[in-house]
Amino acid sequence: MNGVFSSMDISTSALKAQRTRMNVIANNIANINTTHDKDENNIPYRRKQISFKEAMSGPIGKKSLGGVAVYSIEDDMKPFTKRYEPGDKDADENGYILGSNVDVSLEMVDMIEASRSYEANIAAIDIAKNMINSTFEIIA
Repeated sequence: MNGVFSSMDISTSALKAQRTRMNVIANNIANINTTHDKDENNIPYRRKQISFKEAMSGPIGKKSLGGVAVYSIEDDMKPFTKRYEPGDKDADENGYILGSNVDVSLEMVDMIEASRSYEANIAAIDIAKNMINSTFEIIA
């Protein structure tokens, strides 16, 4: 029975990680048109990307897999986009404005992937829950 609860813990950790991933993606999409930093400098929003790591649990020396955790949320160092708008106050001497390096199509693909992973982990939790219920039915 402990293995069933462990699988639920692993799936729960994945749900938390994917929720964080979806929040990062939503933040990226929300800031796609941001052309200035918080200090009003002409520095566009830089896309954030998330990475995961294994989450270990158990006593020291006898660690077992415990799921997944967010390892880091870092800036994507791909170059900013450039738009030709010579009349804009933020345009450089050649008439270009720097824009965010967020690609909406990439963000949407990432969001679909995160959503599918979320759904898969919900299904895994439901299966574990059904196994527990079936075990109780057999015992009773």
